[in-house]
Amino acid sequence: MQARIQVDQPDELRSLHQWLQQEDELRGQVTLENAPPVPGEMGTLADALVVAVGSGGAITVLANSITVWLRQRKSAVTVKLTENGRTVEVTVDRAADAEAIIRSALGDQGASRGS
Repeated sequence: MQARIQVDQPDELRSLHQWLQQEDELRGQVTLENAPPVPGEMGTLADALVVAVGSGGAITVLANSITVWLRQRKSAVTVKLTENGRTVEVTVDRAADAEAIIRSALGDQGASRGS
């Protein structure tokens, strides 16, 4: 399974990328995805992260890691997660509920039970 993660601020996207690469279970599974080049512009900017996760443990690690990262933001940040056609947006204001929302979006059956 692949999850696509977008962040509303380019610097924060790079921050999240570095953050997720520190997780042993996600190392090597997180890549930056570039937006298509705009006519008249040279080069592209990364606009999303693609995370390859299986089921169970990696989903939990991803949800937990994004939640902790969100809680540490000093300004409002919105994270948009898309997987299997489902899209969920989580903002730093809702970080307390972020883990359950993200786990549910990733299809983690343990989301409703908590951890």
